[in-house]
Amino acid sequence: MMKNFPIVLFLFLFTMLNSGLMGQSIKVPIKKKVIEETDYRANKNADELIDKGFDKVEDGIKSLFKKKKKKSKKSHGDQAAVEAAAQSNGSQGAGGVVEASSTNKPVAPNLKWSTYDFVPGQTVIFKDGPSADEENGEFPSRWDLVGGGAEIAEVDGEPVIVFITDAGNMYSKGIVPYLKDAEQDYLPDVFTVEFDAYFPPENYNDTYYLTLYDRKNQSRNELPQITFYVNSISCGNTEGTYRGKSRGNRDNVGGWRHFSVAYTKGKLKVYLDDQRLINIPHLKGNPTGITLSSSCDKPYIKNIRIAAGGVKYYDRVLSDGKIVENGIRFDVNKATLKPESMGPINKIYKLMTKYPDLNFSVEGHTDSDGDADFNQKLSEERAKVVMDKLIAMGIDKNRLKSKGWGETKPIDTNATPEGKANNRRVEFVKF
Repeated sequence: MMKNFPIVLFLFLFTMLNSGLMGQSIKVPIKKKVIEETDYRANKNADELIDKGFDKVEDGIKSLFKKKKKKSKKSHGDQAAVEAAAQSNGSQGAGGVVEASSTNKPVAPNLKWSTYDFVPGQTVIFKDGPSADEENGEFPSRWDLVGGGAEIAEVDGEPVIVFITDAGNMYSKGIVPYLKDAEQDYLPDVFTVEFDAYFPPENYNDTYYLTLYDRKNQSRNELPQITFYVNSISCGNTEGTYRGKSRGNRDNVGGWRHFSVAYTKGKLKVYLDDQRLINIPHLKGNPTGITLSSSCDKPYIKNIRIAAGGVKYYDRVLSDGKIVENGIRFDVNKATLKPESMGPINKIYKLMTKYPDLNFSVEGHTDSDGDADFNQKLSEERAKVVMDKLIAMGIDKNRLKSKGWGETKPIDTNATPEGKANNRRVEFVKF
């Protein structure tokens, strides 16, 4: 008898609807809703009584397919775990864990980085974290203003730059690096730009913009603006979307994204996290500077870096006997590799695979901030982490060794953020 209960209940509901026992207000529209429920079970606004009735019907049907029910239950459990995590965890981006808000916290994206091939320029010409010395609420000291506004804020204990935007022409807003002779072309023929940007979960219209000229100090050029969305990038008529993600500008997790731009004498490549989404072989126009702007609800950016150069690794080995790499990065005062470090490491791995007689001493260097003994130990640990990573990828351990030099061999001044960034490096010295 219990097995037939759902069917009996369904017939009872339908009989009541046809006979008018549920009141004079229930007419054809409600009948139509019941039919739609029967066909699709997708209308979540059905009357409470109808909803309960169909729940019973579903239970009866599912009991006939126990195996399917178990699989569905597992799938639902996995989804529930994801949704629960989305409510309780932070988002692990390229720069760290950051909460969107106290009640809506994104989860860590599942990134691979195993095929990431972006390599930063070897000489940093502009860098801003921003510094922990920046005062909250003040305009970021290393930038100048085109329009709108910007200020320093703290997100999850880390300083960031917050854009203050309003309705209007985005071309009249944004910030530019505060540089001497900013009206001059300060971008070389080969350069890279990187930054981390935050996207609140569920928002639809959040965008960041990179313009390859200084909109305050320089004349407009022919280059199209690069637009960064939560899961895609566009430049002129070219657009790319992160594999496995929806093309629409919305993500139920959101969080931090790492964007990388590589320009080499007219060739433009643009990356979102571990994937290259834009590859333009001949970009008309001459990049002369940068402007950053946003139309986001919570427009946070950090870890902005412009670097010059892009000489191929093998050419560096032939000319200098070593590869100097400041694109291998670690958490502050730790030997923990950041995800974007995999670009240079993947390149080193491919180089050593292609040339089996090439052996490297992996050597770590720091800037002069902090205690000298701590820096020495830190440089040794970081060099060993990089060496161990290459060995784990398949390079014979006899082809590698590691060493740390601490702050004893600077290649630039320790008086500027750019100089410190150049001194914090990993060198691959041929032996």
